Amino acid sequence: MSDAVAQIVAQLHALSRVERADLALVVLSSLEGEDHDAEDSWDQELVRRVERIKDGKAVGVPAEQVFAEWRRERP
Repeated sequence: MSDAVAQIVAQLHALSRVERADLALVVLSSLEGEDHDAEDSWDQELVRRVERIKDGKAVGVPAEQVFAEWRRERP
C-alpha cells in the first residue's frame, strides 16, 4: 500500500458512514470511467428485450415466483 493510500485509509475512521459511502461511490466511479459505448449497448439490449417480450418470444416470470424459488434453493 502506498503512503498516499495509507494516509487516506487512516482518515477514513473520522468520516461518517454516509461520507464513507459517498467516497466509495466516487472511487468506484473513477474506476469505471465513461464508457458511452457500454451505455449505448445497454440501451440497445433493453430495446431488444422489450421487443422479445412484445413478440411473445420471451415470457416474464412473476417476482413472487422468482423469490419463492430462490428461498427454496437457499441453503
